[in-house]
Amino acid sequence: MIENPKYMKAAILVAQNEPLIVDTVELPNELGVGQVLVEVHKSGICGSQLGEIAGVKGPDNYLPHLLGHEGCATVLAIGPGVKYVQPKDKVVLHWRKGLGIQGETPKYKWRGQELNAGWVTTFNTHAIVSENRCTKVPQNTDQEIAALFGCAITTGFGVVTNNARMKIGDKVIIYGAGGIGLNIIQAASMVSAFPIIAVDIFENRLNLASKFGATHTINGSIENPFEAIKNIMGNESIDVFVDNTGLTKIIEEGFDLLGRNGKVVLVGVPKIGENINIHSLPLHFGKSIKGSHGGEAKPELDIPRYLTLVNNGKLNLEGLISARYNLDEINQAIDSIKKGESAGRVMISL
Repeated sequence: MIENPKYMKAAILVAQNEPLIVDTVELPNELGVGQVLVEVHKSGICGSQLGEIAGVKGPDNYLPHLLGHEGCATVLAIGPGVKYVQPKDKVVLHWRKGLGIQGETPKYKWRGQELNAGWVTTFNTHAIVSENRCTKVPQNTDQEIAALFGCAITTGFGVVTNNARMKIGDKVIIYGAGGIGLNIIQAASMVSAFPIIAVDIFENRLNLASKFGATHTINGSIENPFEAIKNIMGNESIDVFVDNTGLTKIIEEGFDLLGRNGKVVLVGVPKIGENINIHSLPLHFGKSIKGSHGGEAKPELDIPRYLTLVNNGKLNLEGLISARYNLDEINQAIDSIKKGESAGRVMISL
């Protein structure tokens, strides 16, 4: 039985393209098989949540529901069958499956009706999550760093190592230099890609991209980015083009920039009904285009590896978090991302 807490504060998506409602939510009385009750400390805001709010994948059939998929939390209680985490453990909350059981999704109550949630949510002071969405980290791990391991870092580095499989000297373009884009840039720098060209429409993001390893930056709001890329590259072709925007025109032009064996990696997702239009013949001779699913990260393996890099000064996270808000300010935080006011990751304190 869950004795405490009975209630939590949460940001609720009630209608698409509307502000979230922050309110009190009632938790279930019991934990099911594979479920873990946690107290959430920190949560990042990912572009995926902005997409959910905007309905880029189409109508949302689960409204009202909770949001958020990267965070840091402390385990309060565990349900039957849970063995990889225990009460008092500090954990990273992530959306990629890790070790353990996948439990049923929790059923909260809000204003007398059922409130939906996925296997992990982080825009809430407490959560019932599946065991396989929790990865234990040492107690002295910084809460904000732990939250970044939930998506931003693991996705960014996974794009480079798993999806693009970048090699030393690969010529790379990262289109979109937000929270995940910055980690893709840093990971590309760590494998000695060159050049690393970052493209964005916000100068503050490009300034941060330079600090994280971009060798060239292009502001798409003041110059034609593809003309600028051609000026930088001359007659040389691109090995890897990573798109974080989901804009079909950018994906199409990126595909045309590739060399014979070049790769397009899609992190951003086009809006439903918007399709890319490419000439497919080059696919038969070495070009490739693939979607990334969280960088194909394996949380139970990748989080400890990356944490070792952080602790030994090999992975730079200074400046990656550019703004901090509390839960009551979450709509303000989301607006700051949309307007480009926040160059890096935005962090919510619960």
